[in-house]
Amino acid sequence: MEKNSVKAFMEYNDEKFTKRIIYKKGETTAFVLNFLPGQALPAHKHPGTEVYLYVITGNGMIITDGKETEVFEADLIHVNSYEEMSFKNSGTDPVSLYVVLSKTPSDQYAKNI
Repeated sequence: MEKNSVKAFMEYNDEKFTKRIIYKKGETTAFVLNFLPGQALPAHKHPGTEVYLYVITGNGMIITDGKETEVFEADLIHVNSYEEMSFKNSGTDPVSLYVVLSKTPSDQYAKNI
């Protein structure tokens, strides 16, 4: 077992958003993204990976495939592996997101189960 405090990974930088990895085990990675007001994560995809986000603190805008959705503290978000996503801190307070990336088995693997 490993125990960590998410607060230890909530580090902000005036220049750009920060990414602090908490766990990297096998095909799964967990980390915290930290944004000051106005900072943003560029649009990107995670092919073959499911993305789970938890808004620890603050609020902002998540954009998936061009659709904007406002998110707030304690919201849970799932982004499919084929969706393009980005995020912007559109609020006035810092935002921290707890993110889990989980690889999905290939179709070949799924057929053998």
